[in-house]
Amino acid sequence: MTTHLDTLTALLHEKAKGAIKGTAKLVITDQGSVLLTQDGAVQSDAEADVTLKASEQVFRAILDGSQNPITAVMTGKLKVDGNQMRALKVSEILTS
Repeated sequence: MTTHLDTLTALLHEKAKGAIKGTAKLVITDQGSVLLTQDGAVQSDAEADVTLKASEQVFRAILDGSQNPITAVMTGKLKVDGNQMRALKVSEILTS
């Protein structure tokens, strides 16, 4: 059975490859974490330069374009901890 985390990792692997410097971690509430690096995406709870935390529904909405990531941060749906510039780059990757 494929989980949302597996699907998210596969989707972001090619998008992240070569598109990000350093590391970013997406924490999906009650499911786990996906680490983005210049090599792609893997399921990992390793430390990262920036961490974005939200529910599965919020990440799905960001990926399908129905939720702006900046608005999600401003309304408290998406929490960001760490390098804000890297967070902006991650939002570009998520919405591309």
